[in-house]
Amino acid sequence: MSNFKIPEKTSDSTVTRDLNQLDHETENLYESVVVLSKRANQLNIDLKEELQKKLEEFSSDIDNLEEIFENREQIEISRFYEQLPKPTLIAIQEFLEGKVYHRNPSEDEA
Repeated sequence: MSNFKIPEKTSDSTVTRDLNQLDHETENLYESVVVLSKRANQLNIDLKEELQKKLEEFSSDIDNLEEIFENREQIEISRFYEQLPKPTLIAIQEFLEGKVYHRNPSEDEA
């Protein structure tokens, strides 16, 4: 149903993480958190845009109560997106798998 690809190992719920794994690539936990937050924000924007595009197909100029209550496809799409892992969890999984490109501009200058 979605064009968005979710890493297979991504958990649907919060998992306790080893902080040593998160700072392994950047050698700085705070820098890793910044990278994760920026990636999660990107994912969230992509998911929102994708959901809005799919829901726009169902929008009409005239609101009819029968259409609102009987639109099963729209409900199924909404449920699908509600059941997806949160963007933060996806970002962490991508980061741990080395799929997130990041760089520190201040280190590039040195």
